[in-house]
Amino acid sequence: MIFILASWIGTFAFALSGFLVGARKSLDLMGVFILAFLTANGGGMVRDVFIGKTPLALMDLTGLIIVLLAFLIGLILYKLKKIDVETRKLFVLSDSIGLAAFSLTGALAGIDAGLSIFGVVVLSFITATGGGIIRDMMVNDVPSVFRSDFYGSVAILVALALYGLDSYGFSEEIYTLSVFISALIIRLIAFKLKWHLPSLKL
Repeated sequence: MIFILASWIGTFAFALSGFLVGARKSLDLMGVFILAFLTANGGGMVRDVFIGKTPLALMDLTGLIIVLLAFLIGLILYKLKKIDVETRKLFVLSDSIGLAAFSLTGALAGIDAGLSIFGVVVLSFITATGGGIIRDMMVNDVPSVFRSDFYGSVAILVALALYGLDSYGFSEEIYTLSVFISALIIRLIAFKLKWHLPSLKL
């Protein structure tokens, strides 16, 4: 159940972040919706291909419905002037929730597939960052994972934590939920304190 719930939360949050980026870039309605859909489902689709499954987004309408819901809510709030697409805080919050939730679903998918710790880390990273990379590339931005404050590192930490807990038999939902909350807090603290990994400058 925690896998499904995390997937829904991540889909909604990433769809909203895609909506905000599309609106900020002044895309038309179709462009904003496509950006929201790919942000929400891109990482999961790549993950499913990696483990030899037909992407869930192509088989189950739930992902599409959640994206439609996020798109309509974003549109209503935007029209009512309840959100400002230039307000970075809302984008960071929705993006951080999506990051934590999809890190979780990617790692759990890897564990369920019986992958090694490296495989679990790779699936967590791809699921969490894939949609954001597609989003940023489509609007001609450098993907956040390549330059942002402790972004992809969160997915790696989540994967390591879940793999370790599962290895020692701590697979109950309360432990998974604790990892999700911890990941979200770490991401928000990293943004607030401007944590960055060292960058190379030539």
